[in-house]
Amino acid sequence: MADLKLKTLLDKYAKEYETPDFIPSDPVQFVHRFEDKRDIELAGFIASMFAYGKREAFIEKLNRIFSLMENKPLDFVKHFNEKRGLITDCDYRFSKTVDLTEILRILNILYSENETLESLFKYGYEQSGTIKGMLKISTDYFYSRVSKEATQGFYHLLPNPDKNSALKRMNMMLRWFVRDGAVDRGIWKFIDKSELLIPLDVHVSKISRKLGLISRANNDFKTVEELTQTLKTFDSNDPVKYDFALFGYGVNNKV
Repeated sequence: MADLKLKTLLDKYAKEYETPDFIPSDPVQFVHRFEDKRDIELAGFIASMFAYGKREAFIEKLNRIFSLMENKPLDFVKHFNEKRGLITDCDYRFSKTVDLTEILRILNILYSENETLESLFKYGYEQSGTIKGMLKISTDYFYSRVSKEATQGFYHLLPNPDKNSALKRMNMMLRWFVRDGAVDRGIWKFIDKSELLIPLDVHVSKISRKLGLISRANNDFKTVEELTQTLKTFDSNDPVKYDFALFGYGVNNKV
């Protein structure tokens, strides 16, 4: 009975908060600025990397980055060698401008090979059969091509899945790309939304423990798996919709 009451409550919040009103104050706003699929995936990839710290601060930084890219992510990446000098003053917390420059340079290599972020991640998923394996193969593509100019901030923007971190920003990006609806774009079809993992941050973990959804004390990848499995008992086809529910619970209960 308790689980049924909690499911009913979370379903209510999921429905209430998964609306267009969610978009303007969230980093998902950047994937709604574009209509071309390749622009959307590049915008989401970049936006997710910087989506940590104070929301106002990283949104301001992302607005600058996209302005420097002339609000044409695909065109900028394809012509990066001529335009790389435009990327200036993009230091953000742990990362330096050179770290973003390195990511854009490697994206230029990817797209010059007639590949895309979708084809890279799809290959990773087909080879591994798991979300974590896909993220490992995809980040390894960048790791194997990064130059000595990059700082440790490069690896903060693109965390290593082998280190058992929660991979919150990557899982958030996948939610944007795989799910569809009022908020998420649903541009990648090679993964079913039932396979997605919950984006776990300090706020989500605090609410989830308060609700008894997780038992582990650490905010790591095993806790992501535990929470996702719990949410699958509420909706096995779309467990990550409860990302909106947990946000709504936090808002309504000031958690």
